[in-house]
Amino acid sequence: MNDFNLFFGIGIDHILNTGALDHLLFIMVLCAVYLVTDWKKLLVLITAFTIGHSLTLALSVYDVVRFNSAWVEFLIPLTIVLTALYNLTLAGKAVPRQKIQINYLLALFFGLVHGMGFANNIRFMLAESQSILLPLLGFNLGLELGQIIVVSILLLLSILAIKLMKLQHRYWAMGLSLIGLVAGAIMCAQRIPGM
Repeated sequence: MNDFNLFFGIGIDHILNTGALDHLLFIMVLCAVYLVTDWKKLLVLITAFTIGHSLTLALSVYDVVRFNSAWVEFLIPLTIVLTALYNLTLAGKAVPRQKIQINYLLALFFGLVHGMGFANNIRFMLAESQSILLPLLGFNLGLELGQIIVVSILLLLSILAIKLMKLQHRYWAMGLSLIGLVAGAIMCAQRIPGM
């Protein structure tokens, strides 16, 4: 159980750590078009991201796949840019069911990419002889909890902005998406492989 607790804490820290700006930005743009009334959809969305993240970590720990870290570091902010651009096409509109399903697939796929960013770290943390089930379960539950905390804070901020300050939902979604777009583009430019 000690491994579970240790990796649960690492999972939470992986999202809430100040060095995890790319993950925080991704969660922000992923959730930007949703309101507090969409909390169930958001929970599914965040869980889809965690599942993708988990699959990559498991494949990496079992040494089924390995990733070029320079490309991964470039692809992670690219997911922020792509999600932000997608959001800007949806900003302020009711999100149709078909686009919600696309969001789930994007979250799952982009979770695979984000999992690549931590794959090498977790591979070295786990000894080859050690069972990885409990540590991976702990890490992913910690990751999920960390994401739920971030989403909850974003939803509370959206209530303040939309309900109390009378900001239109469209401008809230566009504002978060533009922040993510600019920050993600800067990160991409700084992380172009081979430069």
